[in-house]
Amino acid sequence: MLIKKHLLECVLIVLFGLKNYTVISHAMAAAPATSIHGPSAPPANMFDTVPGYEGTIAGGGGGYLPPPPPSVPMPEQAPSSPNWHIPSISEDQARDSFAMYVSSKCCYSSDPVKEGVITSMESFNTYRYRLETFMESRSTEWSQKPYTGQPVDAGVQPAPGPWQIAAQPPAFFQEHKQTIKVPYTSSVKNCHVCLGMGRNPCTTCAGAGNKVCWVCNGSGYRQSDDRCMHCNGRGRENCSSCSGSGTRQCDTCHGKRQLLDFINHILKWSTEKDEFIAQDSSGLRVENLGKVSGKELFKDAQYMVYPVRGFPDVSVGQASERLVRDHQVKYAQTSLILQQRQTIELIPITKVNYMWKGKPYVYYVYGNEFKVNADDYPATCCCSVM
Repeated sequence: MLIKKHLLECVLIVLFGLKNYTVISHAMAAAPATSIHGPSAPPANMFDTVPGYEGTIAGGGGGYLPPPPPSVPMPEQAPSSPNWHIPSISEDQARDSFAMYVSSKCCYSSDPVKEGVITSMESFNTYRYRLETFMESRSTEWSQKPYTGQPVDAGVQPAPGPWQIAAQPPAFFQEHKQTIKVPYTSSVKNCHVCLGMGRNPCTTCAGAGNKVCWVCNGSGYRQSDDRCMHCNGRGRENCSSCSGSGTRQCDTCHGKRQLLDFINHILKWSTEKDEFIAQDSSGLRVENLGKVSGKELFKDAQYMVYPVRGFPDVSVGQASERLVRDHQVKYAQTSLILQQRQTIELIPITKVNYMWKGKPYVYYVYGNEFKVNADDYPATCCCSVM
């Protein structure tokens, strides 16, 4: 046993150096600790200083990089105003939509549809303005991987600037994300977790290579005072996690002892949207309008859109001017705007007044889908399942 212990001590000194031997030797004699944690994140001074990437940190979080000035000028004038044609629905369409709505309700009688008399129809012009801004954002982060002989190019020549790295964007208004390794930023460093050893003390046995026997709970004997056969009376058993060696391969460098440090460029293409729905006096709840599409009256897409001018509803034009300005202020500072698109939809709302059995009632037909809302439908019944 003394010879084996001496050999193990020599192995530990070779693996971890004389400085670490005292700690590991103590762990062998004492009860194993619950865990041994190495540094979870690389120290800041582990990374080189690369001009143009001074704020880059490991794991990201350094914020988005400001884009270069736009190469395409803002439009100098608004596009010509289209002919704002407002469609309306017929009485037959209103009745057909009402009948379809009632037929979808198991507890609704069809009598009001068949016998009801439409007395009036009122059209309300409700508009939905939408502004979409498609943009590219760039950020950087220091990354690491086990060094296995990859090319090392840091300092060979200056690294290209964050916005000088060419990338192929997706089609307009398509979400996409891409990671590109920045050239001339790769260098090799000793692994900060295992200090360049390639192995770390086992966290299961605290580097001792053995742990308390689970059969005899460390006593070396069974309840019958017989020697424990599982550990041969030692009270401890070899650690299965490290096969009794007391060390395990470093998870960070995978045993390679060195790491390749480099900067990753994260490119993100995204679309930001804002909407405005003009208020109407129809009486239909606004939340219903989010469930339907509208009839497109206007569409404008270009690098930078100009606020809509001359629209019949003044509030739509005001919303367009406000949102176009807000998108410029909010996104142009951190992202490169590639395309904008604005649309105006008419969400048709028809308020239908009808009489049934001498009493007045109302239902609404709205949206491209001719959806119906009839909160006060007069012929409902309570259904029960036997």
